Amino acid sequence: MLQESFLSINFDVAQFRSSCATCSLRELCLPVGLNDQEVSILGEVVSHKKKIRRGGFLYRASTNFQTLYAIKSGFFKTCILEEDGRQQVTGFHMTGELLGLDAISSDVHTCDAIALENSEVCEIPFAKLEEISLAIPSLMRHFHKIMSREIVRDHGVMLLLGSMKAEERLASFLLNMSRRFAIRGYSETSFNLRMTREEIGSYLGLKLETVSRAFSKLQHESVISVNNKHIQIHDLERLKLKMGNSTCAT
Repeated sequence: MLQESFLSINFDVAQFRSSCATCSLRELCLPVGLNDQEVSILGEVVSHKKKIRRGGFLYRASTNFQTLYAIKSGFFKTCILEEDGRQQVTGFHMTGELLGLDAISSDVHTCDAIALENSEVCEIPFAKLEEISLAIPSLMRHFHKIMSREIVRDHGVMLLLGSMKAEERLASFLLNMSRRFAIRGYSETSFNLRMTREEIGSYLGLKLETVSRAFSKLQHESVISVNNKHIQIHDLERLKLKMGNSTCAT
């Protein structure tokens, strides 16, 4: 039996639970309600860690897909290279999120993943993940929920770029970052942006000077304060009003 073969693994369940409770893998493990035996199975698959220095590539576009990556610590951007040599940012990813989902259907990565700061990821070989889902069906169901959420987020970005003005786009972006930091137990009103304004502009479909003007306007109106990459949100409700009637997420 597949499950019996996995359960023969000699693994420190208590140690894995302790480390998992404070790292990105909680999205895969803890919400699913796994028992000790199931945690030991999953722990054998995702226990390998990989460190990526700032500016380093986790993976590159057109490389073969074998592994998903859960961000244990740090921050990444995903991007594609345009024909004219410009870099188009397609997303920003922080602790507790998965990278590599774009490659599942084609078995080839469609973008580059680059660390915006020194980061660490847990590697999850996809073939093994599929295999252990036979022993832990609830794990694959939860994984499908994560994939669905990513699809919804992508749709939100499409609506953002198609229907919002520059200030609305920036407000939506800052609110999205605020929510994601809050989910991880950090302040929703005071945080550091790891990306540059140029990278924000690339993601939001705005020129650098337009992003700078939008930041300046929000600061002039005392909605936010900006100190280099540190953002202080003074009024979340006013920032939400800047989005108008749109409810799409970034």
